[in-house]
Parts: sequence; structure tokens; C-alpha cells
Amino acid sequence: MPDVIKILPPELASKIAAGEVVQRPASVVKELLENSIDAGARTITVVIKDAGKSLIQVVDDGVGMSSSDAKLAFERHATSKISTYDDLENIRTLGFRGEALASIAAVAQVELKTKRASDEAGALVRIDGGEIKQVGEVGMERGTSVSVKNLFYNTPARKHFLKSNATEFKHIYETVQRPAISHPEIAFQFVSEAEVVFDVRPSTLEDRLIEFFGEKQVKSLLPVEEQGEIFHTSGYLGKPEYARKVPAEQFLFLNKRFIINRNLNHAVYSGYEHLVEMGSYPFVLLSLEIDPHRVDVNIHPTKLEVKFEDERSVYRFVMMAVRRTLSAHNLIPAVAIESEAGSETASKLSFTRVSFNRTPLAGFSGRGSAVSQTVDVGQLIQAGNRQVEELEGSLPQKKEGLSTTIRPLAQIQNKYILSEAPSGLMIIDQHAAHERILYEQVLPRLEREAGQSQQLIFPQTLELSQADYATVMELHPLLEKIGFQVKLFGKQTIVIEGVPPDVKPGHEATIFQEVLEEYKDEERNPKSDARDRLAKSYACRAAIKAGDKLSHQEMVSLVDQLFATQVPYVCPHGRPVSIKLSIEELDKRFGRL
Repeated sequence: MPDVIKILPPELASKIAAGEVVQRPASVVKELLENSIDAGARTITVVIKDAGKSLIQVVDDGVGMSSSDAKLAFERHATSKISTYDDLENIRTLGFRGEALASIAAVAQVELKTKRASDEAGALVRIDGGEIKQVGEVGMERGTSVSVKNLFYNTPARKHFLKSNATEFKHIYETVQRPAISHPEIAFQFVSEAEVVFDVRPSTLEDRLIEFFGEKQVKSLLPVEEQGEIFHTSGYLGKPEYARKVPAEQFLFLNKRFIINRNLNHAVYSGYEHLVEMGSYPFVLLSLEIDPHRVDVNIHPTKLEVKFEDERSVYRFVMMAVRRTLSAHNLIPAVAIESEAGSETASKLSFTRVSFNRTPLAGFSGRGSAVSQTVDVGQLIQAGNRQVEELEGSLPQKKEGLSTTIRPLAQIQNKYILSEAPSGLMIIDQHAAHERILYEQVLPRLEREAGQSQQLIFPQTLELSQADYATVMELHPLLEKIGFQVKLFGKQTIVIEGVPPDVKPGHEATIFQEVLEEYKDEERNPKSDARDRLAKSYACRAAIKAGDKLSHQEMVSLVDQLFATQVPYVCPHGRPVSIKLSIEELDKRFGRL
């Protein structure tokens, strides 16, 4: 049989390679913009016609190139940004692969004009389909101009797959907008069909955002600033009530490079802690700074995807940055009552901002005897305060005492706590509130080596199903961190020797089994890890229940601890913890307005 393996012709190999870098007109714009920014440009102009299909031109006032460099720049893997493997491990520029101009020139007609400040004349290079057609001189100011005409003219199949002009324009707009946001110190002008789409001058990030999104929206954003040992992030978050059904206004930047990372997107969503509905997307702009040695941006030719050295640490850092920012701006659902003639009164739920303060938590001696069959519910609420001290370091600090702003008045149907707030009445779900408290107390325990436990004088033996026994074996290390001391025996038998201090005496075995059942239900949510599922399950089953009668002091203790949590607005499963009825609404209902 004849040999079947052949070396592809250079022009065909170039077109294939170009397909990875140049996928649509927006890809060309992205690569040229990155070159301009890396060249130190302070003014960049992007001009397109026919949504980039017939013309893309990017002009900058960067450092420019020499005549010889201008020719060499179109060679594949020609770059000024890296020369050794160490450089690849320490990338601080947007471009570095040396593929962009070669890939673009392989599938379009390209004209490059460039000039350095020290040169008398600029250099001109024209290339069609990867073949140099003209090299010469040109008069121009310092900088670089690249014109790309008739994209995919020599690969009609690729051109056939381009979308409508409206769709391609949208992609180009987003591609220009992203670096304009991450580099507010640079002036950007975007022109389409001879009309200026936007023209932004050097400014602060806030002013740049106002240019794109309007002053009203930007003034409603929550500023983010979080400094870690190896990470730093800053930016803005949108309030939950302004979340949209499409993720059009979500920007993640890594060292000023726009990136797409599902883990970080999920970290942001987790940070919102159910404050936004599933399928809704709040405004997010986070700029993450990290040592380039700790991240790999050489994952894909488009350079949009990245791989972190420690994915879990980055995930937790971003999630906590979002959570702390939202915690500093308490958002409580408010009830607005509307009535119309001839119709029943309707209630609507909306979010409003209310400030809450607190005093230091009162001390508590503990759960009491392990064999005691009665215990004050207030003690149950305050149990575990010694773990709260560890949580204090990560909580946003309040300035005044909570007792001066939120005052519990009464318990309704042994289920809800009616409280007076500065701006009206607040109704708190006692179970959801205690669930939130326990959830945030348990999470730090799951990060420690060993949890605190209350020994049982009379250990309790349980016979489990094979599935539940397997679950206990899987969760055994985490259960111990929470405070359950469990011994495993053969034939699906376990012995509970100790329980967390939050567990109500006389209900140890019942709560343990309920936690297992709840955990199995939580497993249906693939986005949460085992620690989070277990924390939610335990908090739900160990919390005080609807129907438990509370004294006034117990209500005060519950409310005090609730607003010491990071996210006092919703329970771990997403149900609201409290709602507010404003004074204005009450005055309206009583005819005072």
C-alpha cells in the first residue's frame, strides 16, 4: 500500500491554525486591541464596516515598530513579549503567543502601518491571504494602524457560518467594551458605519462605568475591595433587586485580562447566597489580581480561559469577597400593601436597604448536663457562642448596639417574632433565623481539625439501612468536625457517643437521622460540596422549630445572633428570614397619608 501521511502545504496549515484564533470579526478586534494595549497606547480607535466583515481597523498611539519588525510580526510565533519558558510562566501582557497577526493575515487582506518616535518615516506592509504584496514607507504619527479587509474571503465556508450583522456587531461591541472597562486610563473610540458608537476619555473606573451604564445604575452598585495574602480583588456588585435574566453585565478580569471561568462565576453566585433567583444575573465587575506564576493563561489560543494553581482557594476568596460586600449592605425584603377598589388587598415583596447594628453577644455557660431532659430554649439559641468568636474576625463590624435599633415585641403563633425597627415593623421567621445562625456557626467547624462535642452519658445505638450506613462512612470525618462522635460497627450499626452542643437533649438520635435524610435530599444539588450540604442539613434539623414557644429574652438573643451573621436575609436554603412593613405603609393603611 502507498504511504498515506503527507505534510500539509504551508498555506493550508496556516488557514487551519487561523481557525483557532480567528473565529469571527470580534476575534480580530480582540487580538488587535490586545496588541495596542501591550504597546502602551493611550488612545485607541476601532473602526468597522459591515459588522467587521468588510473592514476592521484599529489605530493606536503606542510605541510602534521598526520596518524589519513590521515584516517579522506576520511570521507565526513571532513575538516581542516572551523569549524563554520562564517568561511563559510570568506573563504580564495580554498577548504572548505570536499567532494573532499571522492568523489574521492568513484569512484576510491586511495593511499594517507603524512608526516609532525615533524613526523619520513609518513602515508599510500589505499582505493578502498570508502572502506579502507590498513593503514600503509611509508618513504618519507615532503608533500603529492595522486594517483588515474582506475577512474569510479565501475561506468561504468559514464566512458562511458568520451570523447576522446585528449579532456580529454585538460581539464586537462587547469585545471593545471589556478592555475599555479594565483600562479606564486609556481613551477608546468605537466607530461603526461612520457613526461614533462611543468615545470615552481617560477617567476613573466609576466614571467609565457611568459612560457605559448610566449614573443611576452605577450609583446603586456596591463597591468591592478585598485583600488576601496572595489575592486582591476590587470592583462593583449589583443589588439583588436589579438582577436580570441574561448575563449581559458580568465582567471578570484577571490581571486586567477579561476571562471566562465557570468556577469563579459560581463563586460569585454562591456569594449572593440565594439573594438572587436561579436564572437571574446581577451586575458583577470583579478585577482579580494574582501573581502570574500562580495562574496559567496558556490554555487556549483565544486566551479567555485560565487555570489557577489553587482553584479552591481562589473560589473561596471570591465567594467571601462577594459575601462580605453584601453583608455590609443589609437587604431586607419589604412588604408593600396595595389595594384597589373592588379587589382584595395584594401584597408585594421588594428589597430595601436597612441598617442594623448589634452589641457584643452575652456569654453562655453551655448546654448543661448531657442527661438533662429539659433545657431553656434560650440556651439552645445561644449554644455554640464559643464558635461565634472565631467567626467574628470575618464579620462586617457594626457601630452601635442592635438593641437600640431592633426591638423584639412578641411571638406570633409560636412561629414568627414581631420586632420594632427604626423604619417600621419587622417580622422574623424564628426557624429560618436560627437555621441561618447554626449554618454560619457550623461552616467554620468544618474547616477545623476537630469539633467540640458534648459527651452522652448513655450512648445511643442505631441500626441504619445499607445506604445510610454508607453515607455515614463517607461523612464520618465531617460529622466529627461538627461535633457528632460516632463509632461504626459491622452490619450497619452505629453508636452515637457525643453530639454538638446545639442538639436538643433527648432528640440526639432523631436529629442525627433527620440530618442524614436532609443530606440525601441536598445531594440533588450538584453545585454544592459535601461540607455545604452537611452544614445546611444540620442547621435545618437542629434549629428551633415553628411551634416552639420563646420567652422575650430568648427572642432578643435570637435576633441579636441573627444580625451577627454574614447573611441575615435568607436561610441557607434561600427562604427569606424576615420581611419589613414600613411606617409609610402603615400610615397609608391607617389614612395618615
